Amino acid sequence: MNISVVGTGYVGLVSGACLASKGHETICIDVDKAKVEQINSGVAPIYEEGLPEILSETIGKKLRADTNLREAILNTELSLIAVGTPYKGDQIDLSYVRQAAAEIGRVLADKDSYHVVVVKSTVVPGTTEDVVLPILEETSGKKAGQHFGVGMNPEFLREGCAVADFLNPDRIVLGGIDERTLGVMKKLYQAFPDTDIVTTNPKTAEMIKYTANGLLATMISFSNEIANLSAKLGGIDVTEVMRGVHLDKRLSPILDNGCRIIPGLTQYLAAGCGFGGSCFPKDVRALIAHGKKYEEPMSLLEAVVKINAQQPNRMLELLRKHFRELRGLKVSVLGLAFKPGTNDIRESPAIPILHQLQKEGAVLTAFDPVAEHEMRHLFNDSAVRYTRSLDKAVEGADAVLLITNWPEFSELPRLLASNTVLIDGRRAISKDAVPRYEGIGLS
Repeated sequence: MNISVVGTGYVGLVSGACLASKGHETICIDVDKAKVEQINSGVAPIYEEGLPEILSETIGKKLRADTNLREAILNTELSLIAVGTPYKGDQIDLSYVRQAAAEIGRVLADKDSYHVVVVKSTVVPGTTEDVVLPILEETSGKKAGQHFGVGMNPEFLREGCAVADFLNPDRIVLGGIDERTLGVMKKLYQAFPDTDIVTTNPKTAEMIKYTANGLLATMISFSNEIANLSAKLGGIDVTEVMRGVHLDKRLSPILDNGCRIIPGLTQYLAAGCGFGGSCFPKDVRALIAHGKKYEEPMSLLEAVVKINAQQPNRMLELLRKHFRELRGLKVSVLGLAFKPGTNDIRESPAIPILHQLQKEGAVLTAFDPVAEHEMRHLFNDSAVRYTRSLDKAVEGADAVLLITNWPEFSELPRLLASNTVLIDGRRAISKDAVPRYEGIGLS
């Protein structure tokens, strides 16, 4: 197929590159000319494992980037809207989605052939049919279902392994306004014959995405609530608690040959210093706000957000167990991205932790394998000393706070001085591996 992707962020660029690798002629559209040129040169504008390799395989062959949306729409059969939907105030901001829909609609006014417009961005239930579809009809002067199709195809991509997730999906969800739309959308994914496909209406497709993220966020906050109680009670290690929970055969089935399967889902039943990123915090808040709009309280999800917002402060509470006064204390913060495998710092627990430590006068050092550049926009060199290596980061530190579980941090027991306190926000290091250890969910 000939397809166009509007937006070259995590979702748009990964989707476009991966679809191109599956044989589709793909055009990625962005208003940022410099970014377009960077992509066309084969350089990934974001840190994402596997993306540089897949760009080198497809750019100039099946994939190209451009700023000309009109040309792209006129020469493709299907368009994916993959622009940002940031959470602002008390709802998601649909301005980029509206703009993309309006621009596509104006081109459809001059296009004779049938075209399918698919929303890939994460939007609250009802957006595709109640917002995007009317804009397309108004700006094109044409009728949805007759002259063009409208659909919703949510993404289930984890930052840091988005390429692998796209190429090896666990499910594909297609929401279309009619069978003709769904037929075209199915053609887009013909290269995934063994993947379960859910075909439904756009509103249900939108709800599937929010429900999936809401469930995972709830599992994390549930684990953290158990961790906090365990620490308060004393004599309990939450990692042992969760290991016992994970061994439930409904969570980790035992095969006939006696081997136990440990699903990836169990990693969300683990204590830590809070979740972040561009998805979970935004999507849970958006679902809460959407519930309020329809006078349906989302009490459980409100608790999920509240618990998560408080979790970074647990790190500071553990630090204060050892140091009554933080002013002048040499503190090293390890991990700035919200998770390993990405340079995305959005909603990272490291941000409120650094803010509070700075406020209380701690002398701050920070290290992250890939996210230093992004964090410098929030904390410059006068606020935080950034290092390029783990050993330099922990050298001379009174305390080390592990925020992001990068594989490199497994070396900490070898590098830490005997008098340095390790505050483990991910329970990544064995509690017996360092002389002075504190961890989430451990008294």
